[in-house]
Amino acid sequence: MIGIAESNTGVMDKTRDQIEIGNIQYLLASFSDMEGTLRAKLVPSGRLSSVCDSGAGFAGFAVGDLGHGPSDPDILCIPDLRSMTVLPWQKNVAWFAGTLTEDGTSWPFCPRTILLNVMEKAKKMGYEMHTGIEPEFFLVKENEDGSISPSDNKDISQKPCYQQEALMRNIDFLTTLIDYMDELGWSVTQADHEDANGQFEINFDFADALTSSDRQSFFRYMVRSMAEERGLIATFMPKPFSHLTGNGSHMHLSLWNGSNNLFEDIYDGKGYGLTELAYKFIGGLLYHAKAISAIVCPTVNSYKRLTAATTSSGSTWAPNYIAYGGNDRTQFIRIPESGRIEFRAMDGACNPYLATAAILAAGLDGIEKDIDPGEPFAGTDSISSNPIEKGNILPTNLKEALTALEQDDVIIETLGADFVNTFLHRKKEEWREYHHFVSAWEINKYLKGC
Repeated sequence: MIGIAESNTGVMDKTRDQIEIGNIQYLLASFSDMEGTLRAKLVPSGRLSSVCDSGAGFAGFAVGDLGHGPSDPDILCIPDLRSMTVLPWQKNVAWFAGTLTEDGTSWPFCPRTILLNVMEKAKKMGYEMHTGIEPEFFLVKENEDGSISPSDNKDISQKPCYQQEALMRNIDFLTTLIDYMDELGWSVTQADHEDANGQFEINFDFADALTSSDRQSFFRYMVRSMAEERGLIATFMPKPFSHLTGNGSHMHLSLWNGSNNLFEDIYDGKGYGLTELAYKFIGGLLYHAKAISAIVCPTVNSYKRLTAATTSSGSTWAPNYIAYGGNDRTQFIRIPESGRIEFRAMDGACNPYLATAAILAAGLDGIEKDIDPGEPFAGTDSISSNPIEKGNILPTNLKEALTALEQDDVIIETLGADFVNTFLHRKKEEWREYHHFVSAWEINKYLKGC
């Protein structure tokens, strides 16, 4: 893996030329916090060299759980020039994904650095992971009483998925978004109205794991910004409506060596077109499924998507079982075609860097330990009809997932013990906060009956 400083040296002249030709006046030196929220400083473009050399300084304690207290020195964000992204709606500003350092040393609480470390391990084993993300989101409006509803008042069908009328009523938003993405060189393949009212998905080309994570981070920022301009809210929240399908963030992935797809084998005896290497990777994902759930489904709300019995459309489209199978969208691991697999548990609340790092770490462990995924499962997304023993069900709440992560030495070591301990502390606080809060449901349910 080429270090950020070394990479910046190699592309500095090209970046300067792009800034000059594009009349870019400002730079966003940006990094992702633990929750996946982007933090940034606005830097005049003439300060490019100095911010790459010295970094943009941040008080770490002020931005959340980054292993810092108020008395600690600044953490420094070093922009990765390879990630330069000109804001399509504000063309005099360019965004840069950055990594964090302190006193010249990589900061172990930086999500992007954690992913880079796991990618470096993969590289030493001869692998590069390519990923393609399918982000789902809702466009909603806030009502006078503070509640939310789909922004399109006419989007009320019980089965709205792929509905052409609903798609076309949102044509301005979607085509503008597609134009922006193609302008950035992401090569959009398609967009659709998803299974829930007010829900959409955009698909674009796969890339190396780091580039895809950068793009997923920027995509969420871009969609939210576009919605705000229109007086709407774009949310990637896993389950904003109890009766509707939630927001997944499905990841299609494969391992490569140069131009060789190491997952593709058209002579696969199981008929899925995968290599033995791919099956071992799947084995690692299944083995570590409960632990990595805490990373890829990191909120209390995440498990209302995973464990929902049904929705108004008739299906949750979210996995319940720790299992894999063919072209079956109820699976934890789906095999849509030869040469790639789809990880379907990940949701819209995840930090893209941490989720990708956890998935890659689990898969690599499967390869190192020759973990057999067993036979594929022809399953269903209904918990009530689950034929698998309880041990093969995904965590049903955040607490269960955190307990599993606490007990998984491989994932802890790969992501970093200090980081995982901080993550666990923060998420346990979130769980306690949730249980201490008295909800409107409880008032309605118990106030007059107790």
